[in-house]
Amino acid sequence: MDIPRIFNITESAHRIHNPITPEKLAILGAALRLESGTRVLDLGSGSGEMLCTWARDHGVIGTGIDMSQLFTEQAKRRAVELGVAHQVTFIHGDAAGYVSDEKVDVAACVGATWIGGGVAGTIELLAWSLRTGGIILIGEPYWRQLPPTEEVAKGCLAHSISDFLMLPELLASFGHLGYDVVEMVLADQDGWDRYEAAKWLTMRRWLEDNPNDELAKEVRAQLTSEPERYAAYTREYLGWGVFALMPR
Repeated sequence: MDIPRIFNITESAHRIHNPITPEKLAILGAALRLESGTRVLDLGSGSGEMLCTWARDHGVIGTGIDMSQLFTEQAKRRAVELGVAHQVTFIHGDAAGYVSDEKVDVAACVGATWIGGGVAGTIELLAWSLRTGGIILIGEPYWRQLPPTEEVAKGCLAHSISDFLMLPELLASFGHLGYDVVEMVLADQDGWDRYEAAKWLTMRRWLEDNPNDELAKEVRAQLTSEPERYAAYTREYLGWGVFALMPR
């Protein structure tokens, strides 16, 4: 079980696999008023930066599940590096359908809502693990400005304009599902730059070390096209945020 190898290559040097920065991740932890002993479940936990830094800074305990074997091993090493390996557990596995044996205070899926077939299904999945009065965290893209054509949406790596909502509509959709939005932290263009541009140096270094790999042509093509595509489309049109929800 693993994610497609291309993602393990392009994001192998990332600690955070979405456009949120370490500074904004810290802002989010503070905004949630986390207390020592808060139990957190993170579905699609990537390299574990959220759980590990919140364990260090706020004393949370928790579990992360991710399909990438590489990212899961990186998360375990990060926990040791930050001295929180006794507080957090990382499991290499499929987060889709995962329900915690013990109810948690915070149930999160930050940037992987495909595990529940979209936002609504992922919120429903997370709710199964949530204690009464707990908080759900959803990380999700939205349109900063509506793409004028379907081709522009595809340039943002969406299938169509309908894949994402404008921010007010996304916030309203949480209400339609029966949740109050109680906090949000939004990525900015600098955060997008750090997430996307960091891949380019990783790809270049990987190509230098693996010129004969079966994926070398794909990585080379991606490195050649991605800077221009990103600057023309994703950076201008796509936003991203983490939204804290509580059931009404």
